[in-house]
Amino acid sequence: MSAETAVRKSAAGAAAGTDQLNAAVEAAQAAFEQGRTADPATRAAWLEAIAAGLEQDSAALVEIAGRETHLGAPRLEGELKRTVFQLRLFAAEILQGEHFDATIDHADPSWGMGPRPDLRRYNVPLGVVGVFGASNFPFAFSVMGGDSASALAAGCAVVHKAHDGHRELAVRTAQTVTAALDAAGAPSGLFALVTGRQAAEALVDHPLVKAIGFTGSTAGGRALLNRAAARPEPIPFFGELGGINAVFVTRNAWTARREEILAGYAGSFTLGMGQFCTKPGLLFVPAGTSAETSEGTSAGENADVRGILGAALAHFTPAQLLSERLHQGYTDAVRRLQDTTGVELLVEGDFAAAPAPTVLHTTADAVRKDPEILRQEMFGPASLVVEYGDESELAGLAGLLEGQLTTTLQAEEDDDVAGLAARLTAISGRVLWNGWPTGVTVSYAQHHGGPYPATTSATTSVGTAAIRRFLRPVAYQSFPAARLPEPLRDGNPWNVPQRVDGVWHRPASARQDANNQEGQL
Repeated sequence: MSAETAVRKSAAGAAAGTDQLNAAVEAAQAAFEQGRTADPATRAAWLEAIAAGLEQDSAALVEIAGRETHLGAPRLEGELKRTVFQLRLFAAEILQGEHFDATIDHADPSWGMGPRPDLRRYNVPLGVVGVFGASNFPFAFSVMGGDSASALAAGCAVVHKAHDGHRELAVRTAQTVTAALDAAGAPSGLFALVTGRQAAEALVDHPLVKAIGFTGSTAGGRALLNRAAARPEPIPFFGELGGINAVFVTRNAWTARREEILAGYAGSFTLGMGQFCTKPGLLFVPAGTSAETSEGTSAGENADVRGILGAALAHFTPAQLLSERLHQGYTDAVRRLQDTTGVELLVEGDFAAAPAPTVLHTTADAVRKDPEILRQEMFGPASLVVEYGDESELAGLAGLLEGQLTTTLQAEEDDDVAGLAARLTAISGRVLWNGWPTGVTVSYAQHHGGPYPATTSATTSVGTAAIRRFLRPVAYQSFPAARLPEPLRDGNPWNVPQRVDGVWHRPASARQDANNQEGQL
């Protein structure tokens, strides 16, 4: 059965099983073999074709996504725009050729440690990549989200397992993608879609699959990670599992702009109904703002924080969560944390179909006694405020946290936070200064990842560096010049950057081609 037939079966509502999965993977492997030596311009054209196809089908895609996810048209249109931009940014990136890391060491009989043979190394694509999409971003982290786009940019083929939360959208997106690739002359089977749990498990197990990209829950990601590691040939598992995204407020910042900080916090943890992996789930604040209340918290201080947050949330318009399953999980998580010793209600929300935001409260003493309080993710519009007595506690409190996608410092310029910042760097992939973590721009320096359980690797799933996850280095020793891959030839026919005998050479033509492509983004 062909990959296209598997897609049609999915569209008809039939979950693809092992036979359909095998057909899709085998077709993807054949497409990978056919297209693995495509030059950067050809591969960039394939990405551009997908971007253009998604733009042309945007109205239908947004309509389907709205029906399946409860997300509004403005949010979905913005997310689709991001997806298209990302594809074009990756196209520009591979035209530059930096991802090849082409390195040439010519033979050198007088090399310091003895004669050196001719050695040349560059990065090659892994092969077929299995991708699992997220429920909360039906475009940006789904069928043609960051994992799929970066794998295709690297030169891999992709078999995507559709998320059950928006299956109709997944099928329509996949049809748009495959039609665009066919029209652009890409090898048939370079991208395919499968559905269902049986196909998901078989995708991780298939011997032709060489890596997995995943965005989802810690429990689901860990199960797949273990499965990937248990294969006869273990494969890389690039899982983004979320996090708590702690925010630390210094006393000076709290004194100077408490209302501004609380308003920003309220807006950030409720953005998208709190269904972002970068939602700030913890806010560490001083216990008091004067000498009289610096030790412990007065009733007036608590009331003040409650009042400011209440006012900041007063005009918030609740919406339905993505699915009934997520709603139940959110309800259970909030109630479980609220029932924990040392945790109390600060701002009361509810668990209606469109839930009002909830803010819980605890103290530094309580979390030192029970660090698990800091590790409970509430995927929805809820967060936890932690009051501390002295800033000297903050580095130790940060040490109680597990790996984070982000951590944030709300501080003043003259605050001495070097020790705390070092601690936050050790536990998170992105550290913010006087900002809020929701919103992950797609760019060159972006890093979206972090120590486990935020992710299962040291890589990023957002930004141009994401391409390198799906590459591996190969060195060629003493190969005839005519048999070398193009990026490693002295004539450099692809005009990619090359490090030759320790010195980088970056052709002007490659930079110009990339600049021209970026101008179209």
